[in-house]
Amino acid sequence: MALNEAKAPVGRDPQANNSATKASMQRRDTWWIQPGLTFIVFTAFIVFASWRTFENAYFESGPYLSPFYSPRIVTEWMVFGKHFSPALFILPFPLLFRATCYYYRKAYYRAFFWDPPACAVTEVAPRKHYTGEREFPFVLQNLHRYAFYAAVVILAILWWDTLLAFNFGTPGHFVFGVHVGTLVFAANIVFLSMYTFSCHSWRHLSGGCANCFSCSSTNKVRHSVWQKVTHLNENHALWAWMSLFSVALTDLYVRSLATGLIHDIKIF
Repeated sequence: MALNEAKAPVGRDPQANNSATKASMQRRDTWWIQPGLTFIVFTAFIVFASWRTFENAYFESGPYLSPFYSPRIVTEWMVFGKHFSPALFILPFPLLFRATCYYYRKAYYRAFFWDPPACAVTEVAPRKHYTGEREFPFVLQNLHRYAFYAAVVILAILWWDTLLAFNFGTPGHFVFGVHVGTLVFAANIVFLSMYTFSCHSWRHLSGGCANCFSCSSTNKVRHSVWQKVTHLNENHALWAWMSLFSVALTDLYVRSLATGLIHDIKIF
């Protein structure tokens, strides 16, 4: 099992449950704070993202396009017309990538299912059989390696949006500038890139399925890339959290500009 990979929230051996119960009784630290905060933050993000998805408004201001609505998709030609949110076409791909992420699986298994809620703490409702992620719906976690490809495509589009955030000219006439919004987009794309390319799937693609790293120049290059990705992977949880906050704050910044709540400040 890969580092940070979580077990599915299903039952396990009763003897192990008894051992975990004894261990949980010995814990005197505030172990419940981490899963509790995770539950609150994840729930808040789900509510916020759902609201913004179905609001279908205030997602564009000047050179800025909300990451929830990128790429820009026109829906007027559809049966539901302008009332159909284009975000419904976009968000399932990054959502699938995050929902099947090894770190996020560990986090929300503990926070939402409490199975187990922390190390050496028993499950709330122990079960007799443990099937891991071999049965529905947890077998769908295996889609993570494919969701990675979709996430890279979305990331490339968001990089283009970030480059456009430096353009404050008229259509067809590029005028370079840096505003506060430009820096918001730049920070967001950096955090998203660090999260995406510290992923276990990318680590496997860069260095997996190789029996000998020193047997060819190509494998030597792969080994070098694999080492760098492994270093990023050590902080995968950090990038997961930072990118979650940054994508929400970037969308909120664009909405605030579009509604006139705030004004974009020019730096140079």
